[in-house]
Amino acid sequence: MNTAGRNPNATAAFRTARNVLLDNAHDLDAAREQFQWPQLPQFNWALDWFDVIAAENGERTALRLLGEGPAREVSYAELSRRSDQVANWLRSVGVRRGDRLLMALHNRLPLYETMLAAIKLGAVVVPTYATATTDDLADRLDRAKVRHVLTEDSLVERFADLPGGWTRINTGARVEGWANYADSETAPEAFDPQGTTRGDDPLFVYFTSGTTSRPKMVLHTHTSYPVGHLSGMYWNGVRPGDVHLNISAPGWAKHAWSSFFVPFNAEATIVVLDSALSTPTAVLETLREQGITTFCAPPTVWRGLLAEGLGEAPATLREATCAGEPLEATLISTVEETWGVYVRDGYGQTETTGQIGHTPGRRPQAGVMGRPLPGYRPVVVDPKTGRPVAPGGVGELCLDLTVRPTGIMVGYAGDQKKTEAAFAGGYYHTGDLVRLGEDGELSYVGRDDDMFKSFDYRISPLELERVLLGHPAVEQAAVVPVPDPVGMWIPKAFVLLAPEWAGREDAAELLFQRVRAELPAEKWVKVLEFVPGMPTTISGKIRRAELRTLQTLGHQEHLLADLAVAN
Repeated sequence: MNTAGRNPNATAAFRTARNVLLDNAHDLDAAREQFQWPQLPQFNWALDWFDVIAAENGERTALRLLGEGPAREVSYAELSRRSDQVANWLRSVGVRRGDRLLMALHNRLPLYETMLAAIKLGAVVVPTYATATTDDLADRLDRAKVRHVLTEDSLVERFADLPGGWTRINTGARVEGWANYADSETAPEAFDPQGTTRGDDPLFVYFTSGTTSRPKMVLHTHTSYPVGHLSGMYWNGVRPGDVHLNISAPGWAKHAWSSFFVPFNAEATIVVLDSALSTPTAVLETLREQGITTFCAPPTVWRGLLAEGLGEAPATLREATCAGEPLEATLISTVEETWGVYVRDGYGQTETTGQIGHTPGRRPQAGVMGRPLPGYRPVVVDPKTGRPVAPGGVGELCLDLTVRPTGIMVGYAGDQKKTEAAFAGGYYHTGDLVRLGEDGELSYVGRDDDMFKSFDYRISPLELERVLLGHPAVEQAAVVPVPDPVGMWIPKAFVLLAPEWAGREDAAELLFQRVRAELPAEKWVKVLEFVPGMPTTISGKIRRAELRTLQTLGHQEHLLADLAVAN
């Protein structure tokens, strides 16, 4: 390992902070009391952490790659060496410190080599999912001011007609006009950083999922994500030597969370399941056959596993987690009864790392987000007064910036107005509404920008969706406001029926009956529309912004007949 540019003091400070969390893995109160974010004015995670643990771990497996052929294992030492080579090669084709590099790659080896190489170089990575449309790519190239593109040969056609003088790099077969990634294998192995990396230098520009509005550009630094994800390591319960599996598509922040920084911070082995193979059957086989100890997946994957049939418990599985949206009680209880493990919810955002969660050893409660993770001090603030609410009250989830958590973004790139709003009044404003419990635990209510008023009553779509999802007829549900001449807005539910309920003439009436039985009249869903599918992000979040503008062409719509009762 070339030690030029390395910072042993930063390595020691990072290790000390991490070990506090490992030593208090099942004592959240002690972890919160003892943990302090390390102060790292100069820090390059790939050089000051990954290369160091690679030298210490030697031939320990860093990656176990599962694809169409036999499994391949890549050691920490090999990944460190290859990322040095790739960094040298990227520099040779023009990538420099501070340049913005758009990466649109599948969950395969080049993704990991290039992520490490880009961090070593000091390039600013613009992660992009491999299913991005040409319009998505055009928007990112323009707004993120991209100077280089790294993608796969199967995706280059999407860039064919996009303007710009950006460098073209691809993996796979050679394509005319594109530098080929295979040439990196002949690059020098000794990498010279040629300068120091400041902890507050930019590292990532992430685009949000845009479920309610145009995607925002979230700017993170060389500490906010690499170091900030110590909180996620604690929540996931990953330890040195673990074998970790996370189901997430590259390009979304959750992939950086649990498929990269969290397991590498813990010195674990990452099982890399090709995105194309992440079917319920393949995931269940992987959990049983690859010695998985820690597993994280979004709710859509967990629901797919239940639909497939959980079957025999994976013998080595110790920790199971889920993030993205609240889990239903039946899912949590079914996994516990069948596999003997808790599926523990966690909460964070693209703008932050893990803030809140059910931590190892704690039985999760459906509808409850959990408790603050080490390094975070959430406050529930009344949006009208700006003051903290009393226990039992509902308000916006904010983070106290008196001692700023390392894992918070710098701001929204190119949008000073939204940045100022996000950090107004000494808080970071998440935009999420929560209920503060008497014991300090938090329950999710909904996005502030999802909430709407109907006949002067404030409506949380999530509350209505939970009621609908409690009926066996409903596979997915999303509630949005639609115009009403009297009440301004009324709740409309888009519903994807379970296959065995499709075509049942009584489905709408039965769902309206459930709504009447479970909700007060002012919150009743007034319109139902059955749809063949929901517009979702790669991570499974429903894009309500699209539903708000969806035209009801050919879909069957049902109206609650007795509106006067509700009004």
